[in-house]
Amino acid sequence: MVTRALSVHLGSEAAQRIADRGWDPALFSLLLGASGGPKWFILGQLDRFLFGDFLQRSDQPLATLGSSIGSWRHACLVQQDPAAAIERMQAGYLYQHYESERPSPEEISEVSKDILQAVLGTNGAENLVEHPRITSHIVTARGRGPSGSASPALLATGMGAAALGNTLSRSLLRHHFQRAVFHSGEQARPGLTFDDFQTVYCPLRTDNVLQALHASGAIPFVLTGERDIAGAPPGQYWDGGIIDYHFDLEQYRGEGLLLYPHFRASIVPGWFDKFLPWRQAAIQQWSKLVLLCPDQDFVASLPHGKIPDRSDFTRLGEEERIRYWEQAVEASKAMAEEFAELVSGPDPLRGVTVHR
Repeated sequence: MVTRALSVHLGSEAAQRIADRGWDPALFSLLLGASGGPKWFILGQLDRFLFGDFLQRSDQPLATLGSSIGSWRHACLVQQDPAAAIERMQAGYLYQHYESERPSPEEISEVSKDILQAVLGTNGAENLVEHPRITSHIVTARGRGPSGSASPALLATGMGAAALGNTLSRSLLRHHFQRAVFHSGEQARPGLTFDDFQTVYCPLRTDNVLQALHASGAIPFVLTGERDIAGAPPGQYWDGGIIDYHFDLEQYRGEGLLLYPHFRASIVPGWFDKFLPWRQAAIQQWSKLVLLCPDQDFVASLPHGKIPDRSDFTRLGEEERIRYWEQAVEASKAMAEEFAELVSGPDPLRGVTVHR
């Protein structure tokens, strides 16, 4: 039995529209990108096709909304050559190297900014801010109280209190973090209502793009985050996945379909919810959702029986980690090939899972 690499999940309305019009990129009004660090390697080849080909076939407005690595991926989409930008990001991320055996947050942040700068190149910030069709939304979490402190001890207190409060109610995170969305265009149009937390919207400018992207992926204690980002309220900005890890899709109100290349076929709203099984949502309930993810059997066939993740930095030596990530990237080409065949084939619903 041949293992397929790509699993395609369609909500009922998405399936009907795609059955009627085929895989028309103009059907989509929002592209969503989750947090996940090295997990993105399993989507890199699919992103090359989506960003460099499929989504370029439309002249309709498109919003992107991403946290952490999701926002980094979307920064590639708005470049003049998205596939080349993805290649630069992959090379920088895959072969990142540290002189220290246990690198400090400062050292990791320096490497992360180098990766982002390579993605953006000379005109990348301008491309993101001024793109005529694609409106970018970069999600960060602005720390409050101890969670906004530069002191590791105070930050640990704040994060512990946030985790405990989140166990009782996700809404209690508002005492520790504020959602801050950096957006291109004159007005933010993130596609989600974001009425669950007080949310501040900050215009993207060429002088704050790198700060916003770095902050969006800045895991506390792992990276330094960003303090007092230009054009935004003063304070400490952290990884957007703290509040919006996979996002709460209940908040989607767009007229078009929601395209979500993802790492799995389930949704974890916030980072702390990873440890709370009752907060993890199945995808069957969202009628406009189009979710593309690796098939479970395909994942099981990968080295180590999983997709890359952040634990690889500590449990594998550098050479072994790089070799494993290279193997995952190579295997993931099958996902892109299968989606390209589906898009161009005679039956737009062939092999997909439709959720009624």
